[in-house]
Amino acid sequence: MFRSLLLLLALFAVGCAHASEATVKETLEKKYPQIGKVDKVHKAKMLGLYEVVMDGQLFYTDEKTQYLISGSIFELKSGRNLTEERSRELFSVDFNSLPLELAVKRVKGNGSRKLAYLTDPNCGFCKKLEGELKHVDNVTLYRFLFPIFQGSDEKVRNILCSPDPSKAWEDWMLDGVQPPAGNCATPQTEKVQALGAKLHVTGTPTLVFANGKVVPGFLPAAELEKALNAPASH
Repeated sequence: MFRSLLLLLALFAVGCAHASEATVKETLEKKYPQIGKVDKVHKAKMLGLYEVVMDGQLFYTDEKTQYLISGSIFELKSGRNLTEERSRELFSVDFNSLPLELAVKRVKGNGSRKLAYLTDPNCGFCKKLEGELKHVDNVTLYRFLFPIFQGSDEKVRNILCSPDPSKAWEDWMLDGVQPPAGNCATPQTEKVQALGAKLHVTGTPTLVFANGKVVPGFLPAAELEKALNAPASH
């Protein structure tokens, strides 16, 4: 009987937590329509805050919904960026649902691991990423050419129109060899732009690993290896 009472109390506590999250979401939407659509609300694991997911971004609010907080929360003892870690969980994607046929593909070694990334030919950190990927083997790379810098549209077209787009990409990114002028149709560019909008990509490079984790920004080879070997999320 005592165990049954504990179980009932536990279920009641879970129900209250869910009800509280629903209440916070409803209050935000009713009292502050100017902030837009609230996709989800979760109880955060720290500071008594609630996670508020809107338009592909993670915000925080208090229990009384008096404040909306934008920014990262760090755990000082470990130096971990808790907001970034949580965002990677919340906004993970199904890797196999990506339109991989639009990417410039390169198989290295046995190609057993997979990495997709949105990248711009005039992005300095994208070039740095390619330099690090020289030291990573046994991976299939799916490069979504995502022009956001000035002059990148033309370079992307020239690379895609090349006889070997993967070679043209590496020649430019690693050695600074300009791709020859191209005048073919490149409808995939518009589709990649749509993919970037869907994934809420605001900068390059943006990495998508096989386990669905989305990582904005450059990673060195050692970190790439660690992420490529990470188990699938559950």
